[in-house]
Amino acid sequence: MDIVLSKENELIRQSLREFAAREIAPKAAEYDRSREFPFENFRKCAEMNLTGMMVSESQGGAGMDTISYVLAIEELSRVCASTGVIISVNNSLYCHPVEKFAREEIKKNLLAPFARGEKIGCFGLSEPDAGSDPSNMRTTAVRDGDHYLLNGSKIFVTNGLGADAAVVFAVTDATSRHKGISAFVVEKGNSGFRIGKQERKLGITCSGSVEIIMEDCKIPATQLLGKEGEGFKIAMNTLDGGRIGIAAQAVGIARGALEESTRYSQERKQFGKKISDFQAIQFMLADMATEVDAARLLTYRAAWKKDQGERYSLEAAMAKLFASEVAMRATTKGIQIFGGYGYMNDYPMERFFRDAKVTEIYEGTSEIQRIVIASHLLKD
Repeated sequence: MDIVLSKENELIRQSLREFAAREIAPKAAEYDRSREFPFENFRKCAEMNLTGMMVSESQGGAGMDTISYVLAIEELSRVCASTGVIISVNNSLYCHPVEKFAREEIKKNLLAPFARGEKIGCFGLSEPDAGSDPSNMRTTAVRDGDHYLLNGSKIFVTNGLGADAAVVFAVTDATSRHKGISAFVVEKGNSGFRIGKQERKLGITCSGSVEIIMEDCKIPATQLLGKEGEGFKIAMNTLDGGRIGIAAQAVGIARGALEESTRYSQERKQFGKKISDFQAIQFMLADMATEVDAARLLTYRAAWKKDQGERYSLEAAMAKLFASEVAMRATTKGIQIFGGYGYMNDYPMERFFRDAKVTEIYEGTSEIQRIVIASHLLKD
């Protein structure tokens, strides 16, 4: 593995850094306060070919590698973590499973427009009684001729407020636990499909997290992903890639905390000198910088293994676990460096802190990542 970015990757990173600073950063605090879904940010990202980065060009995507995707999510999340996760979900949790597992005849309508950013996708797995344990889900799908009837609900659906379609998981064989789960693409326009409660959250406030409800929701059988009973496998495959995106998001948040803290420490004066002259502040900045770099390298390694076509479940879990916990430590130190101002929303540090927490929770909690890592270590 070459840990030095290619010239092409460096150009992509620089252009994305400039784009994020120019187009996304100015409204980040406003979106955070209003909780309005940032359709305009999504449109701007689509113009930059960020909505289907790893989808093949023939299917409407940019045909780029996972490293480029990681760079994009980090740069977006550095200035607006909500926009970062919106783009991550559209890429990793919607476009990826549809491209990999859907029938060719539905991709023209249910993949290409989403990869081009003309439509928005989301992912429905979690339920009130099925979070870390998807085998406990209650949503069902019953075959009815050339259609399926779906009944149930999903919660915490990122992008759900603005999405045009969802990858949804439902039980098709209640006797087989996780082997009885199947995956479907469900369009918002289907009868029996509606948006329920919109969540009000601690952080990532404008990512449109909602409940989606299906009551005799009738969809064509062609919108089954893979085969019946393959839903759990599809979910785990999808989440492996999604965890790379969340690791990149966490790196972006942590980097934002580091950069803002460094700048502030060189401006703020106490006892007649800049606070950056105090060893206590220097040590905090040094720890933050070291951990951010380590988290980024773990994320690059997972992305690289994915690009090589190798198994990357372990590397994705390690990257997501470490990067998310680094984000929490970095933002906590950042608030300490800012002192009382860090607790006020006049500065971005408190937003970084609120946004960081969920990276330890969604797409697999830190505890689940540790289970994944340990399972690889303890294989016979």
